[in-house]
Amino acid sequence: MNGIHKSHDGGPAAFMFVKSQVIKFEKFLIERMHEPCKPMPSSTRKTTAAALLSTNGFNVQPANGRRRHVSASKVWANGTSNRHTCTLGDLINDINNDTVINFLQDNPSLLDQYIQNYVSEETVESWLVNKRKSRNNRIRNGDIIYNREGSPHRPVIEYSKAKDKRIHIQKLLKNVHEKTNQVKLLEELASSVSTATAADGYNLYLVTEDSRIINFVSSSAKEHSVTTCSQPVGPGHTLSAYAAWCRKCIRIQNAASLADRKHPLGIDHMNGQIHSVLAQPILDSDDRVTGVVELYRREGRAPFTEMDEQVVAAFNGWALVLFRSIQLQSDVARQRKLNEFLLAVTKNIFQDIVSMDTVIMKIMDFAKRLVKADRASLFLLDTVTKELYARIFDTGSSAHESNPCAKEIRFPMDVGVAGFVATTGETLNITDAYQDERFNRDVDLKTGYKTKSLLCMPIRIRGSIFGVVQMVNKLQGTFTKTDEESFETFAVYCGLALHHAKLYDKIRKSEQKYKVALEVLSYHNQCSEEEYIKLKSLPMPCGRQVEDIPKFTFSPWSIEEEQKSLHVVYMFKDLFGLEKFDLSRLYRFTLTVKKNYRKVPYHNWDHAFSVAHAMYCILKTQEHSFTQLESLALFVACLCHDLDHRGKTNAFMVKSASPLAAIYTTSVMEHHHFNQTVSILQQDNHNILKEFTSEEYKTVLRYIKDCILATDLALFFGNKAKLKEWQDSKEFNWKSIEHRHTLQAVMMTGADLCASTKPWHYQRETVQVIFEEFYSQGDEERDQGITPIAMMDRTKADQLPESQVGFIVGICLPCYELLAQIIPASKPMVDGALSNLSKWQELADANKKIKEKATMESNKNNRKVDKNGNLKL
Repeated sequence: MNGIHKSHDGGPAAFMFVKSQVIKFEKFLIERMHEPCKPMPSSTRKTTAAALLSTNGFNVQPANGRRRHVSASKVWANGTSNRHTCTLGDLINDINNDTVINFLQDNPSLLDQYIQNYVSEETVESWLVNKRKSRNNRIRNGDIIYNREGSPHRPVIEYSKAKDKRIHIQKLLKNVHEKTNQVKLLEELASSVSTATAADGYNLYLVTEDSRIINFVSSSAKEHSVTTCSQPVGPGHTLSAYAAWCRKCIRIQNAASLADRKHPLGIDHMNGQIHSVLAQPILDSDDRVTGVVELYRREGRAPFTEMDEQVVAAFNGWALVLFRSIQLQSDVARQRKLNEFLLAVTKNIFQDIVSMDTVIMKIMDFAKRLVKADRASLFLLDTVTKELYARIFDTGSSAHESNPCAKEIRFPMDVGVAGFVATTGETLNITDAYQDERFNRDVDLKTGYKTKSLLCMPIRIRGSIFGVVQMVNKLQGTFTKTDEESFETFAVYCGLALHHAKLYDKIRKSEQKYKVALEVLSYHNQCSEEEYIKLKSLPMPCGRQVEDIPKFTFSPWSIEEEQKSLHVVYMFKDLFGLEKFDLSRLYRFTLTVKKNYRKVPYHNWDHAFSVAHAMYCILKTQEHSFTQLESLALFVACLCHDLDHRGKTNAFMVKSASPLAAIYTTSVMEHHHFNQTVSILQQDNHNILKEFTSEEYKTVLRYIKDCILATDLALFFGNKAKLKEWQDSKEFNWKSIEHRHTLQAVMMTGADLCASTKPWHYQRETVQVIFEEFYSQGDEERDQGITPIAMMDRTKADQLPESQVGFIVGICLPCYELLAQIIPASKPMVDGALSNLSKWQELADANKKIKEKATMESNKNNRKVDKNGNLKL
């Protein structure tokens, strides 16, 4: 047809547009009829449609006075006139592709209006991409060769190319959170860059950790084709190796330039058809070259341009973002996996620390699984001999097959790879052990195993090297940097596990030593069979021998030493009977308690007997409502309240960093006294509470503990204040457990200080003994550079009467007066304390007069001499 241009890609779309517009106009008119259910008259429909066509750019004119014709240039080519007319019906029925094309060529403004108003930007640019691809195909076939640099459509092509690049970038960024494989991303990047630059193909190379480059995949290959040989990164080899080395994009304009001396080997799979090459190194988020993309075009194609380089550079920039995202996801996943692994290690190792050998076997098993090694070795450091040694070796695929060697292997710590690591503290990752001069082949000779690759790392405990763990032969390839990082974290847990295993061994050995020491101590600190037989053979006190025992004025020092144990048994039997007690156990218990009191000046067996007697007197009054278990606990606690006393106060034990002070934070000696009581009860034939039920036994022990702890004078003031408040307000109630236990605590203090209630001659002798013990402690404190308090300062012995006056007034009398209010029968203790107070007051007054007289004499003598010490005349 004359005047018809070649078909364009947009023709069918324009045709469909016009036809659809006509149909739309008909529908529009029908919707506006008064009777929408009736068809519109033909004349009306066509007239209105013509008007609407006219408003959209069609030239519609009336014909023959009754019909309208549509006039368009070159719509039909069967006439000589440039303008022809047709009816709207003819236009609707006879419209075709050529008609629309010719019409749009004559009315370009209508096409512009259509595209601007109805076609999306993506559709327009997809048309341009398709058009460019169509042109490229024609270039390959030799139909048409465009001069790209001089083409008048260059801006359109560049815009199309930029849009094409954005489309591929969007594809590359799509679902970025799902991309977790860096190699897969490299493939997608290479494919996208190849498409965006209209390359004929590409080669993708990967750079290994040991700086070698391998051809991973080619666009011409159906599957990955990893080459068995690789090239070192650097000049003098392939183009890809050189690009990876110089870290720059390299553009080759012609095939002759491929054989440059910097890259004489050109590109892999090179053939004579390749004309232009563009090699772009790919950097990861850590600025390391991870690969190289090689794009190529064959002969007959235009070479790569600077804009192609810009496209590739833009893709590489976006790839960095993706690499960073993948790296973060990979790091998080790897860290999560490592954390789960370490948690399993911790649970498995720390929950079952039986011995050092067991821990070592588990460490080797977990270490192999972590880095996928074939075998593992763990050498411990002998700091005395400066040697590394191992008794356990991995002889199979699982640590469960590892067995202690009959004879451990030892070698100097400066020999071999393990020795180097132990000496320097450095981590070694060796790919070929036999090529490393530090490798000690003797171990292989002894074990019969062939070592290839090694990963060796020190194990530290508190900053010092404790041993060396060595992974042998990676199952696939060699040990990587990731293996090193994971293994370094694991080594910390190894150190903790070995440290705890070492402590466990020490504790276990200490426990065995403790059992042996306790056995020896029990043998020597319990009564002998001879002592038991002798005491048992003595007659029980009776008659006049015991008539004064219930009296508070009875002096424990008035009976012989060997009789005291017998009197304890008598008092026990008198208070509680023998219905629930075995007499032989009671004898042994009493004798062993006596034996466990040290020979110190005051806190000895005599003091224990005196305190037990004071409690016996209170309990005998029957003016109380204590239960049988409470009374038993009070008497036993008094007898045992100072067991193994060292003659030192709690404050001194803390200041001197005594082991006891490290065990007990408060009431140091009192806790020790109770534990000694329990130890004696646990010895064979010593448990006087054996006939009690389990619940009664626990209850008595709890009461005994509370009573012994109450003898700590630091607790007395709080107990006294509570009890006094209840008593003054008439609220004290014998039925209240709290009230009774507080009263028992005050009773323990009263019994412990009962020496202040004894007749004067006993009181004065006892005080001299007490202060001798105090002065002994003061002497030790002075030797340690500590100034003792006045009560324990031997140089201030003249202040003893004043000290005793303050002690009785401040502690003893308030205690006994309160007790007498609740248990009136204990009033003799108040009387005894008042009597002794008067004696001490007399001595204090006498001392005061002596001191005043001495002061006067001193002042008088001072007046007889001048300032130079000469007598005044």
